[in-house]
Amino acid sequence: MQSPKANWNYPTSVRFGAGRIAELPAALRAAGIARPLLVTDAGLVNLPVTQRVLGILRDAGIAAGVFAEVKPNPISANVNAGIAALRGGGHDGVIAFGGGSGLDTGKVIAFMAGQTRPMWDFEDIGDWWTRADPKGIFPIVAVPTTAGTGSEVGRAGVITDELTHTKKVIFHPLMMPKVVIADPELTVGMPAFITVGTGFDALAHCLEAYCALGYHPLADGIAVEGVRLVLENLPKVVSNPSDLEGRGHMMSAAAMGATAFQKGLGAIHSLSHPVGSLYDTHHGMTNAVFMPYVLAVNRDAIEAKIARLAAYCDLPPTFEGFLHAVLALREKLGVPHTLADFKVTGEKRDLIGDMAIVDPTAGGNPVTLTREVALEIFDRAMEGRV
Repeated sequence: MQSPKANWNYPTSVRFGAGRIAELPAALRAAGIARPLLVTDAGLVNLPVTQRVLGILRDAGIAAGVFAEVKPNPISANVNAGIAALRGGGHDGVIAFGGGSGLDTGKVIAFMAGQTRPMWDFEDIGDWWTRADPKGIFPIVAVPTTAGTGSEVGRAGVITDELTHTKKVIFHPLMMPKVVIADPELTVGMPAFITVGTGFDALAHCLEAYCALGYHPLADGIAVEGVRLVLENLPKVVSNPSDLEGRGHMMSAAAMGATAFQKGLGAIHSLSHPVGSLYDTHHGMTNAVFMPYVLAVNRDAIEAKIARLAAYCDLPPTFEGFLHAVLALREKLGVPHTLADFKVTGEKRDLIGDMAIVDPTAGGNPVTLTREVALEIFDRAMEGRV
């Protein structure tokens, strides 16, 4: 069975369905882009999927530049080099292409290209985004090639400050791509490790948004269905990478997670961010390692909500039923059970605790994320103590 096709305008214009990458030239025209800079990561730029897209643009008479100096955990130097490439090539917009690193970096390059203040002046703190000149923000078309971050439907990008080794969120409402092409065919060639890691990233976004503090039933509803889609379809696409229906559901779940987490995230991300920046681990897989330990520590505050979620997902309608499903999925798909198995050591334990509690996601955790709570989660994840 093929993945269905649909046109959505929530949260932005999304062209969803297998084969829709052929519509990229039309999407660029709709966004007002004539001379795009395609921003992607170094590992993706020479793969057939990228060359296919560049061929589509050439056949349409669109001369696109390519910028691929993007690390898996992008740093500010990557953004600065991309801005130079955009300005130097006379480009008038960005195709943000790839997984979270390419999407985030492409969006921030487009945002920063016309700004005069330093990038860190636009960190997602209070109303700092109002410092930006909206006329200096270049239009973006986003094309995800993974199903995890959902950055294609987000208004922010996560960039690592290499001086402090901290991940910072750069935000502006106009960073939302004008058009998204969500074509599950582009995800078929993902290695199994990336499929699993990005899939757990989508699951973490949906799960944490659902559990986050605050009242946002729209986000909760989207998050709940996103969780179900991941639990049902991630094992399918790992065992059968060519399952386009499953790939489409995973791509939808990724976008749903990023749509829902405007409500908030929590300690999974608060801890995975510092671990990722200090140990350069894959973000989604780091989320997968932390997930059951955060659930366990948050249990008293979320037990009833998780029981409702479990019931919706056709699991035993209890907290234990959902936790068991997460643990079973991790084991089945080869997720490391502990941070130690993930080659993370305890030598930076105290620093990680300090960084976690000031991470922008910490405030959404349903249990107040004190340093003691963060370190308890870290210790559990090191020892495998759920």
